[in-house]
Amino acid sequence: MFIGHFGIGFGVKKITPAISLGFLFIAVQFLDLLWPTLLLFNLEHVVISPGITKATPLDFVDYPISHSLIMVIVWGILIGFLSWLFFKNIKYSFLIFLCVLSHWFLDLLVHRPDLPLMPGDAARLGFGLWNYPLLSNLIEASIFFGGVYLYNISTSAKNKFGKYGLTGLVIFLIVIQVLNMLGPPPPDINAITWAGHLQWLFVILAFFVDKNRVTINN
Repeated sequence: MFIGHFGIGFGVKKITPAISLGFLFIAVQFLDLLWPTLLLFNLEHVVISPGITKATPLDFVDYPISHSLIMVIVWGILIGFLSWLFFKNIKYSFLIFLCVLSHWFLDLLVHRPDLPLMPGDAARLGFGLWNYPLLSNLIEASIFFGGVYLYNISTSAKNKFGKYGLTGLVIFLIVIQVLNMLGPPPPDINAITWAGHLQWLFVILAFFVDKNRVTINN
Protein backbone atom coordinates (compact mmCIF):
# COMPACT_ATOMS: atom_id res chain seq x y z
CA MET A 1 0.00 0.00 0.00
CA PHE A 2 1.57 3.25 -1.19
CA ILE A 3 -0.53 5.65 -3.24
CA GLY A 4 -3.65 4.51 -1.39
CA HIS A 5 -2.42 6.32 1.72
CA PHE A 6 -1.88 9.52 -0.24
CA GLY A 7 -5.35 9.10 -1.73
CA ILE A 8 -6.81 9.39 1.77
CA GLY A 9 -4.85 12.62 2.26
CA PHE A 10 -6.15 14.07 -1.00
CA GLY A 11 -9.74 13.14 -0.15
CA VAL A 12 -9.77 14.44 3.43
CA LYS A 13 -8.83 17.91 2.18
CA LYS A 14 -12.47 18.32 1.11
CA ILE A 15 -13.62 18.28 4.74
CA THR A 16 -10.56 19.99 6.25
CA PRO A 17 -10.10 23.00 3.93
CA ALA A 18 -7.94 24.95 6.38
CA ILE A 19 -5.33 22.18 6.62
CA SER A 20 -2.62 22.04 3.97
CA LEU A 21 -2.40 18.96 1.78
CA GLY A 22 1.20 18.67 2.96
CA PHE A 23 0.10 18.26 6.56
CA LEU A 24 -2.52 15.70 5.51
CA PHE A 25 0.21 13.77 3.69
CA ILE A 26 2.27 13.75 6.89
CA ALA A 27 -0.73 12.39 8.82
CA VAL A 28 -1.68 9.59 6.44
CA GLN A 29 1.92 8.56 5.78
CA PHE A 30 3.38 9.28 9.22
CA LEU A 31 4.06 5.61 10.02
CA ASP A 32 6.08 5.14 6.83
CA LEU A 33 7.87 8.47 7.34
CA LEU A 34 8.89 7.33 10.83
CA TRP A 35 9.76 3.76 9.86
CA PRO A 36 12.94 4.41 7.78
CA THR A 37 14.40 6.50 10.61
CA LEU A 38 13.81 3.65 13.04
CA LEU A 39 15.45 1.28 10.54
CA LEU A 40 18.43 3.61 10.26
CA PHE A 41 18.96 3.50 14.03
CA ASN A 42 18.39 -0.28 14.14
CA LEU A 43 15.29 0.12 16.30
CA GLU A 44 13.14 -1.78 13.81
CA HIS A 45 14.07 -4.44 11.29
CA VAL A 46 13.19 -5.63 7.82
CA VAL A 47 14.62 -8.43 5.67
CA ILE A 48 14.73 -8.54 1.88
CA SER A 49 13.14 -11.87 0.94
CA PRO A 50 12.23 -12.00 -2.78
CA GLY A 51 9.07 -14.00 -3.32
CA ILE A 52 7.68 -13.60 0.20
CA THR A 53 4.66 -11.93 -1.42
CA LYS A 54 3.78 -11.26 -5.04
CA ALA A 55 3.90 -7.49 -4.51
CA THR A 56 6.89 -6.80 -2.29
CA PRO A 57 10.09 -8.62 -1.33
CA LEU A 58 10.13 -7.03 2.13
CA ASP A 59 9.67 -9.17 5.22
CA PHE A 60 8.66 -6.78 8.00
CA VAL A 61 10.27 -8.69 10.84
CA ASP A 62 10.02 -6.17 13.63
CA TYR A 63 8.30 -2.77 13.58
CA PRO A 64 6.29 -2.37 16.79
CA ILE A 65 7.13 1.30 17.35
CA SER A 66 5.88 2.50 13.98
CA HIS A 67 3.28 -0.11 13.05
CA SER A 68 1.76 -1.79 16.10
CA LEU A 69 -1.90 -0.80 16.49
CA ILE A 70 -1.46 0.54 20.02
CA MET A 71 1.47 2.74 18.98
CA VAL A 72 -0.42 3.91 15.89
CA ILE A 73 -3.20 5.11 18.20
CA VAL A 74 -0.58 6.92 20.31
CA TRP A 75 0.95 8.56 17.22
CA GLY A 76 -2.53 9.53 16.02
CA ILE A 77 -3.34 11.19 19.33
CA LEU A 78 -0.01 13.05 19.24
CA ILE A 79 -0.41 14.30 15.66
CA GLY A 80 -4.05 15.15 16.32
CA PHE A 81 -3.03 17.17 19.39
CA LEU A 82 -0.38 19.03 17.38
CA SER A 83 -3.02 19.90 14.79
CA TRP A 84 -5.25 21.23 17.58
CA LEU A 85 -2.43 23.53 18.73
CA PHE A 86 -2.28 24.98 15.20
CA PHE A 87 -5.97 25.11 14.27
CA LYS A 88 -7.86 25.03 17.59
CA ASN A 89 -10.49 22.88 15.87
CA ILE A 90 -11.46 19.63 17.58
CA LYS A 91 -13.14 18.29 14.42
CA TYR A 92 -9.93 18.74 12.44
CA SER A 93 -7.89 17.15 15.22
CA PHE A 94 -10.13 14.09 15.23
CA LEU A 95 -9.93 13.78 11.44
CA ILE A 96 -6.13 14.00 11.60
CA PHE A 97 -6.17 11.24 14.22
CA LEU A 98 -8.28 9.12 11.84
CA CYS A 99 -5.85 9.87 8.99
CA VAL A 100 -2.96 8.48 11.02
CA LEU A 101 -5.04 5.47 12.05
CA SER A 102 -6.16 4.86 8.45
CA HIS A 103 -2.61 3.90 7.51
CA TRP A 104 -2.68 0.81 9.74
CA PHE A 105 -6.06 -0.36 8.46
CA LEU A 106 -5.10 0.07 4.81
CA ASP A 107 -1.90 -1.86 5.50
CA LEU A 108 -4.03 -4.53 7.19
CA LEU A 109 -5.74 -5.19 3.86
CA VAL A 110 -2.58 -5.92 1.89
CA HIS A 111 0.12 -7.08 4.31
CA ARG A 112 0.76 -10.69 5.11
CA PRO A 113 0.18 -11.37 8.84
CA ASP A 114 3.01 -9.16 10.12
CA LEU A 115 1.23 -6.19 11.72
CA PRO A 116 1.50 -6.34 15.53
CA LEU A 117 -1.26 -5.25 17.86
CA MET A 118 1.16 -3.93 20.47
CA PRO A 119 4.90 -3.97 21.19
CA GLY A 120 5.99 -7.34 22.49
CA ASP A 121 2.82 -9.09 21.34
CA ALA A 122 3.30 -12.21 19.24
CA ALA A 123 -0.08 -11.80 17.52
CA ARG A 124 0.26 -10.50 13.95
CA LEU A 125 -2.51 -9.52 11.55
CA GLY A 126 -2.79 -9.03 7.79
CA PHE A 127 -5.28 -10.11 5.11
CA GLY A 128 -2.53 -10.73 2.55
CA LEU A 129 -4.02 -9.06 -0.54
CA TRP A 130 -0.48 -8.45 -1.79
CA ASN A 131 -0.69 -12.06 -2.96
CA TYR A 132 -3.59 -11.03 -5.21
CA PRO A 133 -1.94 -8.15 -7.14
CA LEU A 134 -4.87 -7.39 -9.45
CA LEU A 135 -7.31 -7.03 -6.56
CA SER A 136 -4.93 -5.08 -4.32
CA ASN A 137 -4.00 -2.70 -7.15
CA LEU A 138 -7.65 -2.10 -8.03
CA ILE A 139 -8.44 -1.27 -4.41
CA GLU A 140 -5.45 1.02 -4.08
CA ALA A 141 -6.08 2.77 -7.40
CA SER A 142 -9.73 3.34 -6.44
CA ILE A 143 -8.73 4.96 -3.16
CA PHE A 144 -6.05 7.08 -4.82
CA PHE A 145 -8.02 8.36 -7.79
CA GLY A 146 -11.12 8.83 -5.64
CA GLY A 147 -9.10 11.04 -3.30
CA VAL A 148 -7.54 13.01 -6.16
CA TYR A 149 -11.02 13.57 -7.61
CA LEU A 150 -12.34 14.92 -4.29
CA TYR A 151 -9.31 17.19 -3.95
CA ASN A 152 -9.69 18.46 -7.50
CA ILE A 153 -13.39 19.34 -7.15
CA SER A 154 -12.90 21.02 -3.76
CA THR A 155 -9.94 23.22 -4.77
CA SER A 156 -9.00 25.27 -7.81
CA ALA A 157 -5.66 26.52 -9.09
CA LYS A 158 -4.64 30.12 -8.36
CA ASN A 159 -1.89 29.98 -10.95
CA LYS A 160 -0.05 27.63 -13.31
CA PHE A 161 1.90 26.00 -10.48
CA GLY A 162 -1.35 25.15 -8.72
CA LYS A 163 -2.65 23.54 -11.91
CA TYR A 164 0.39 21.77 -13.32
CA GLY A 165 1.97 21.15 -9.92
CA LEU A 166 -1.00 19.00 -8.94
CA THR A 167 -0.75 17.07 -12.19
CA GLY A 168 2.97 16.58 -11.65
CA LEU A 169 2.48 15.41 -8.06
CA VAL A 170 -0.13 12.85 -9.12
CA ILE A 171 2.07 11.57 -11.96
CA PHE A 172 5.11 11.44 -9.66
CA LEU A 173 3.22 9.27 -7.16
CA ILE A 174 1.96 6.95 -9.89
CA VAL A 175 5.46 6.55 -11.35
CA ILE A 176 6.88 5.60 -7.94
CA GLN A 177 4.03 3.11 -7.48
CA VAL A 178 4.80 1.47 -10.83
CA LEU A 179 8.54 1.34 -10.07
CA ASN A 180 7.78 -0.26 -6.71
CA MET A 181 5.66 -2.89 -8.45
CA LEU A 182 7.89 -3.66 -11.43
CA GLY A 183 11.39 -2.73 -10.28
CA PRO A 184 14.01 -5.10 -8.87
CA PRO A 185 14.27 -5.74 -5.13
CA PRO A 186 16.29 -3.14 -3.21
CA PRO A 187 19.97 -4.07 -2.99
CA ASP A 188 20.23 -3.65 0.79
CA ILE A 189 18.59 -2.19 3.88
CA ASN A 190 20.39 1.15 3.52
CA ALA A 191 18.73 1.62 0.14
CA ILE A 192 15.34 1.05 1.78
CA THR A 193 16.00 3.59 4.53
CA TRP A 194 17.15 6.33 2.19
CA ALA A 195 14.38 5.68 -0.31
CA GLY A 196 11.92 5.86 2.58
CA HIS A 197 13.23 9.26 3.61
CA LEU A 198 12.74 10.53 0.06
CA GLN A 199 8.99 10.35 0.73
CA TRP A 200 9.37 13.76 2.36
CA LEU A 201 9.63 15.09 -1.20
CA PHE A 202 5.94 14.27 -1.67
CA VAL A 203 5.12 16.18 1.51
CA ILE A 204 7.10 19.24 0.40
CA LEU A 205 5.50 19.18 -3.06
CA ALA A 206 2.05 18.86 -1.49
CA PHE A 207 2.64 21.97 0.65
CA PHE A 208 3.65 23.98 -2.43
CA VAL A 209 0.81 22.67 -4.59
CA ASP A 210 -1.80 23.38 -1.92
CA LYS A 211 -0.43 26.87 -1.31
CA ASN A 212 -1.10 27.63 -4.96
CA ARG A 213 -4.69 26.39 -4.91
CA VAL A 214 -7.77 27.81 -3.24
CA THR A 215 -10.69 26.02 -1.60
CA ILE A 216 -13.95 26.07 -3.53
CA ASN A 217 -16.98 26.87 -1.38
CA ASN A 218 -19.53 24.19 -2.22
